[in-house]
Amino acid sequence: MSAQTELPQAASETTGSCCSPSGSCHSGGAAEAPQGAVTTVYEVKGMTCGHCEGAVSGEISEIAGVSSVQAVAASGLVTVVSEAALDEAAVRAAVDEAGYELVGVKA
Repeated sequence: MSAQTELPQAASETTGSCCSPSGSCHSGGAAEAPQGAVTTVYEVKGMTCGHCEGAVSGEISEIAGVSSVQAVAASGLVTVVSEAALDEAAVRAAVDEAGYELVGVKA
């Protein structure tokens, strides 16, 4: 004889990703860009959850001059704030290292 125990969960806890109910590893809300900073939005293919967002953000954050990164799996967009324009090859390499594909810069 076996018994099953069901734990009550709020409806919001049953959706989202492995990281949080909202599907994100971060608190949301982009930080304000410092004066003179460059904001670039990249399109990345393959992100599906908060873990993916964290992997891409972590790799891009290691590029010199990057001050903030916000990846959103639902849209596939990654917003990067940096001191100066970044070399796209460096961003592509970082995204590749995380295991995803850089589609390009969002116009």
